[in-house]
Amino acid sequence: MANFTFNMPDVGEGVAEAEIVEWQVKVGDRVEEDQHLVDVMTDKATIDIESPVSGKVIAVAGEAGDTIAVGSMLVVVEVDGEVPDEVPDEVEGEKSLPLGEGVGDGGATVKVEKAPAAPLTRSNPGSPASSEAHPPAPSQTGGGEKVLASPAVRQRARDLGIDLAEVKPADDGRVRHGDLDQFLAYNSGGGFAPAGKARADEAIKVIGLRKRIAQNMAAAKRHIPHFTYVEECDVTALEALRADLNSARGSRPKLTMLPLLITAFCKVIPAYPMINARYDDEANVVTRHGAVHLGMATQTDGGLMVPVIRDAQARNLWQLASEIGRLANAARDGSAKSDELSGSTLTVTSLGPLGGVATTPVINRPEVAIIGPNRIIERPMFVSDGMGGERIEKRKLMNISISCDHRVVDGYDAASYIQEVKRLIETPALLLAD
Repeated sequence: MANFTFNMPDVGEGVAEAEIVEWQVKVGDRVEEDQHLVDVMTDKATIDIESPVSGKVIAVAGEAGDTIAVGSMLVVVEVDGEVPDEVPDEVEGEKSLPLGEGVGDGGATVKVEKAPAAPLTRSNPGSPASSEAHPPAPSQTGGGEKVLASPAVRQRARDLGIDLAEVKPADDGRVRHGDLDQFLAYNSGGGFAPAGKARADEAIKVIGLRKRIAQNMAAAKRHIPHFTYVEECDVTALEALRADLNSARGSRPKLTMLPLLITAFCKVIPAYPMINARYDDEANVVTRHGAVHLGMATQTDGGLMVPVIRDAQARNLWQLASEIGRLANAARDGSAKSDELSGSTLTVTSLGPLGGVATTPVINRPEVAIIGPNRIIERPMFVSDGMGGERIEKRKLMNISISCDHRVVDGYDAASYIQEVKRLIETPALLLAD
């Protein structure tokens, strides 16, 4: 056996001394090559220093808070057999540290010489990697920056396939087992394997329904100057009405929110006829329709189709619910007739629970408007307490989007129309009144 003295390495950038922050080993501990020994701090960064040899720690230099000069003894390790003439070139993916003299048994010295290596990489942002020849280990960031962690934490991270650079450390900058646990909690269920294998590229010819959709959407955006207006509506009372109606529906179809909204849209149309219109831009003629033939954007396996609810303004809630279900099924199973897929004067597009906070739907040309109800969310709101004050309540809110053809519909008209729809939605008794 022989004793190996590991001196405080030159960490570069003119640093002459460093402060001991925390020892990771103590006298009597067994250490392995590349094991984390101590954290030291210079005036520029915190550095973790690792052992170049394996053996038993028999002496350490100072305690936390002490200052140690570069080149002075840092730790003495009793190694098995002879003191190595060389030590590994890499420690956690970095160049090895400059070594000093070893002290043999009985005070005999063993000289260990090694050319100075590139300086250690620091943990401060922006510091360069120690060597471009060696890729960073999992305990380093992509830029080569060191991550402070104990050997046990490093080993656990390796076992789990976790890159320590992605783990948020504690306030002192060191990653501990608790930080790994937190990382696992936020990333549970997906594991740490790659998201998946790349699929082979495939060329798909745009034909049939998909080609018609592409042509129609391109023509709509090319010819129509769109603008979109979005308003927030409180649908708490409307949802309560829907629940009450469903509880007494008997054999009638279950009501979704859509028949109630369509009723509101149709009730307001007579005061805003420019919304329920078609524009023949070749003949330069706008036709304002008296009846609301409501297109209902429906997703099918082949793509988007728009079956039409004829005379939607003349149907009650249950009739609307029945027709919505019938047409949606016909569009999806391919049984819809051609006259059920054409002739709409206004379109509504709803993604149901996927509706998002707000949408900017594309107009179904030659129509001049399309309405998009969005997802219902719950939020606290200030409401009147009936005595001149306010209180906070949990309310159900939904945004309604409308896109219009600015050649035919002015922004003021679109906003006024949606405001009137909002009034009906928020006072749902008016929906059932003549």
